Amino acid sequence: MKVTFLGTGTSQGVPVIACSCVVCKSTDLKDNRLRCSILLTYDNKNIVIDTGPDFRQQMLRNNILHLDAVLYTHEHKDHVAGLDDIRAFNYFQSKHMEVFLSNHVEIALRREFAYIFAEDKYPGIPLLNLNRIENKSFEIYNKTFLPIEVHHYKMPVFGYRFDDFAYITDAKTIDKKELDKLFGLKYLVINSLRHESHVSHLTLNEALDIIDYLKPKQAFLTHISHQLGLHEVVSKTLPDNVFIAYDGLTIEY
Repeated sequence: MKVTFLGTGTSQGVPVIACSCVVCKSTDLKDNRLRCSILLTYDNKNIVIDTGPDFRQQMLRNNILHLDAVLYTHEHKDHVAGLDDIRAFNYFQSKHMEVFLSNHVEIALRREFAYIFAEDKYPGIPLLNLNRIENKSFEIYNKTFLPIEVHHYKMPVFGYRFDDFAYITDAKTIDKKELDKLFGLKYLVINSLRHESHVSHLTLNEALDIIDYLKPKQAFLTHISHQLGLHEVVSKTLPDNVFIAYDGLTIEY
């Protein structure tokens, strides 16, 4: 299995075009983040978790020539807005895209991309095969995925565990029964928006508390705003087994 971080940033905060903070002006590429998404590669299959507004750019800059499935965490636009660009893979692969999603996400996609689901379909629109998931394990191409339900303020969001790897984004609180699914991990990826308290996202200290409780071999912070600070500076303050993820980082196990 190879995990590639396609994006580790967030839409939260001042738009970069209007921002003069040191992070947005940084020349360190690790401070230059697209919206949050990862690519899973195994058995010659490519699976993307979330298609945010930067989806097309992420596919191009990582030279992703085929895509076998999309798995969604939740329905916010910074995680689904790039859905329309699935059509390029439909065209070159001559098949529908397998999409795995909760009922909440399906309702939102049918509302926000109504033309995709219209009875009288316009030529060239994205072609999807929807696979409804719930809070219980499921398979994608013979790989078992275990949902981890977290709360993004009051919104339910799915993180996922596969093998000894877990990916959690847009969490603020996690019930104990869901946290208990995360013991024994080699790798934990978890959101860490900024230092200051936020109504719907974990802060750095809150993320570190969860990491300390679960004790994975290594942990990676994602869904980062420029308010967290410079990659190089913040990295020096972290425990030895905790790292700030960056766009293009790959983990193989």
